[in-house]
Amino acid sequence: MGLKGCEVQLDNPWNTYYAGQTVNGQVKITFDSPKKVRGIIIRFLGEANTEWTEERNVTTSEGKTENETTHLKGHEEYFKIQYYLLGGKNSSETELPPGTHTYPFTCALPPNLPSSFEGEFGHVRYTIKVTLDRPWKFDQDMKMAFTVIAPVDLNLNPRVKETFKLELEKSFCCFCCRSGPLSVITSIPQTGYVSGQILPITCEVDNTSNVNLTAVKFELRKLVTFHTNQPRSEKRESKVIIAQLSVGPVNAGESHTFTQQMEIPALPPTNLLNCGIIALDYDLHVECDVSGPHRNLTGKVPITLGTIPLAALKPQTEDPSLAPTQPVSPVSPPGDGGLGGALGWNVADSAGGALYPNIPPPQFVETEYRAPIISGRDDSVHTQSIGDNTFAPRYPTFQFKNATAPAISP
Repeated sequence: MGLKGCEVQLDNPWNTYYAGQTVNGQVKITFDSPKKVRGIIIRFLGEANTEWTEERNVTTSEGKTENETTHLKGHEEYFKIQYYLLGGKNSSETELPPGTHTYPFTCALPPNLPSSFEGEFGHVRYTIKVTLDRPWKFDQDMKMAFTVIAPVDLNLNPRVKETFKLELEKSFCCFCCRSGPLSVITSIPQTGYVSGQILPITCEVDNTSNVNLTAVKFELRKLVTFHTNQPRSEKRESKVIIAQLSVGPVNAGESHTFTQQMEIPALPPTNLLNCGIIALDYDLHVECDVSGPHRNLTGKVPITLGTIPLAALKPQTEDPSLAPTQPVSPVSPPGDGGLGGALGWNVADSAGGALYPNIPPPQFVETEYRAPIISGRDDSVHTQSIGDNTFAPRYPTFQFKNATAPAISP
């Protein structure tokens, strides 16, 4: 049989890196019998792909109507680094004995990469492929994916610290009589959040109309726009409900104030900076359901999701063992004595100023939105996945007890 197994071990327990960091690790290949190879190649690839099909009716030159299917694609390549761990392109054949063979590697990630993302019609994905270069035979490829984070520092955007109020108001007409207004005011203390944070919602309802308000529904939504460039430029939008809740009812002539909370799960940061074929935004969609044949009131609140929280927020616990420490990057997980420093955070600090010592270190949590398969357009039937064939990126996730924004300096 020859090849028994291949393992790629990274120097990061989460297989997660910030853009600009260096990926170090080793490849372990095990053979159960002698194996002849010209070399062993490792390839690091960062790319974005979008893909879907569109159908439309077209009229032929004979006047017949036919269904035409177009396969639309988009592609961007951010970097590709490839070299031999053993041998070379023009090397002679080498016979490797049975057993496990270990080869160290390193790769410096470019600093301007977009964050990993997996979506319905496209992805931003980073992979490592190990190839056994075999003369006169099919090459054997083994592939795995890892996460890259492009830091988004909320402290650098003053607007996300501000309270946001969405005011919805409507008067209803019934048999030529105009009622008093239904007023619904939704407030959140800030518009900038990170994964793991609580989004507090205050909803003030003053119903002086003659129509019952049956419910006010809140949806935290992920808004994605995918673009293609082959064979033509097209776009497709996707709206994914991340979390939802509702309050009410509030009958005609009544008033009520509701307070609710939403926890933000592990999600990619807003915008996917440096990606030209996938755009990502978030919002809080508000819909007021009213009784009778009247149109509902709707509105939305913009949400910015970052990877570095506002500096004045406090950790969830006062346990000394979990007290705030210097912010860490994925290469220096809690408990390693601080080795590795805070490179990922420094990359995000465009001013190069002081770090935020009260921010607790995050955990890097898998998102629920995963790729069902990591095979790409350049993979063959001989490409095998290292570990699970599916892949879910990991994003920095925090724990806080205080979700309100710090006071804005005058």
